[in-house]
Amino acid sequence: MADGERSEVAAAIARRGLDTVAVERALRRMSGASEAPWLHREAGRRLVAHLEPLRLKPARVIDWWAGPGGATDLLAARFPEADIVRVEPTAAWHERAVADRRPWWRRWRAQAAAPRIVDDPQHDASLAPAQLVVSNMSLHGVFDVPSLFARWHALLDVDGVAAFSCLGPGTLAELRAVHASEGWPAPTPAFTDMHDLGDMLVGAGFSDPVLDQETVTLTWPDPGSLLAELRGLGGNASPGRYTGLRTARFRDALVGALARRADAAGRIALSFEVAYGHGFKAPPRRSAGAPVGVSLAALKQQLPSRRSS
Repeated sequence: MADGERSEVAAAIARRGLDTVAVERALRRMSGASEAPWLHREAGRRLVAHLEPLRLKPARVIDWWAGPGGATDLLAARFPEADIVRVEPTAAWHERAVADRRPWWRRWRAQAAAPRIVDDPQHDASLAPAQLVVSNMSLHGVFDVPSLFARWHALLDVDGVAAFSCLGPGTLAELRAVHASEGWPAPTPAFTDMHDLGDMLVGAGFSDPVLDQETVTLTWPDPGSLLAELRGLGGNASPGRYTGLRTARFRDALVGALARRADAAGRIALSFEVAYGHGFKAPPRRSAGAPVGVSLAALKQQLPSRRSS
């Protein structure tokens, strides 16, 4: 990657701006939910569908931040012979994954063993080698995405694939407009554009990155159900968010502003930009002029044989 591209990627990280404490709080709250959010499960279904044309047959699949992503069962159904490794983001998610793991006699898939569950992904050596790393709806909660991509690259075999889905910058544009009109801080962090994610993949050593995005629009019958589902998706991890306790007056103002956005049928719509991407781990390139070693035995084999007189 050229110096100019590196500086652009660094600028994208700087713009990202995540409050790590807020991310940890949201993950802890989400670990108590009965299941992953509907949006995450739907994005996972579409992400797995994006992998279909690749005709992958991985021996090991690493499901990164598996619990919040909600795509483990989809991956197990798509790759029934693969060793599925779940990497959980926190100890709370690890405990939940262990508690929720079904006994062998209730498993319907053909795996020889239940997915392995890991809560300390720093021990990367125990996860390699893998042929597929999947991260569903989690990258928008990761501060240093380029470093994470580099770790995935190290885990994969040559020709292995890293695939992800995450929220893009068009997410909750309507809610941001409400906050801006009322003079309130932004309700979301600065989500990363998919083209920047593609640059980060290339910078980490991946080749032939493929990026795509779509907008999913959800509607609710009232502001209360809308706010409840948004809370289930995580929360606002923007460093510029209002950090104190909000008052009942603020909630009433927010509910009123959202209600005024209802359509003729009385439903309130919010849009979510979902980005999808994948890249391949290419064989290492040999630098120009690099020495090539040839054994003495190989050289002897290339010499013409002598006939005895």
